[in-house]
Amino acid sequence: MERALILNRQKTIRFRWLKQYWPFYVLALPGIAYFITFHYAPMWGLILAFKDYSPFQGLWDSPWVGGDNFRQFFSTPDFFMLLKNTLLISVLNLTVYFPFTILLSIMLNEIRFSAFKRISQTIVYLPHFLSWVVIYGITISFFGPSGVINHYLDQWLGSGAAFLTGNDWFRPLVVFQAIWKDAGWGTIIFLAALAGINPELYEAAKVDGANRFQNIWHITLPGIKSTIVILLLLRLGSSLDSNFMQIFLMSNSLNIDVSNVFDLYVYHVGLEQFNYSFAITVGMFKSVVSLILVLSANYAARLLGEDGIF
Repeated sequence: MERALILNRQKTIRFRWLKQYWPFYVLALPGIAYFITFHYAPMWGLILAFKDYSPFQGLWDSPWVGGDNFRQFFSTPDFFMLLKNTLLISVLNLTVYFPFTILLSIMLNEIRFSAFKRISQTIVYLPHFLSWVVIYGITISFFGPSGVINHYLDQWLGSGAAFLTGNDWFRPLVVFQAIWKDAGWGTIIFLAALAGINPELYEAAKVDGANRFQNIWHITLPGIKSTIVILLLLRLGSSLDSNFMQIFLMSNSLNIDVSNVFDLYVYHVGLEQFNYSFAITVGMFKSVVSLILVLSANYAARLLGEDGIF
């Protein structure tokens, strides 16, 4: 009897909550529908990783192969090369691109002239709206065999550099492209977090004689520490996801040893060779590893006293 009363009370509270905040639930419906349609509903297709899928036989009539696709994937000679290339690009993005976004946010926040600040923000946002095809065209114009930089290198040094046709410059160019295109757009969340820092902290530090760098170190960075942790955790969740369009455009037969990553491999195997089951196997492996990374990093962040994402 007491348990029934408690359940009825909980139902009443939930009904009141829903009645009070129903407009917010209505606003959330499009987002919920998007995730259900494009993220959760397609998950039934993961069973193809355990089948030898044939479009002619269909999803249900294709024969089960168990873990053969995973054993084939882990035993392929390309596995360790793909893992190394993907992880190196991910590590470079985490150690170069992500800190640069924070640094750029702080630099924009330190601009005191509002008009110049708005102009600067607009300029650094603009490259985000360019497609990767345009970015690649600009890259060729500057770093191609007959580009501007190689033109001056030929004049000054007598020979150019293999920026786009060798292994040495592929990863630096990929990170440079990512910074130039998306670093400005990535500052939006950090600038919002910086706007939430109490201005009285800076005034008190100024009274105590702190300079600008001391303000950044002791007030600004601690003020956005939780935002940095959350965004870092979210970025770890996609650490094995390379920007396919960027890598696809930058890769060629001369730099394939360093440009062949999981996403590009899935494209070649799944779409060019029509081996859909094997391609889904690779994608499932990436998802599981990303989940483990997020859970581990979130647990470590909570041990250090930070708020995780859950």
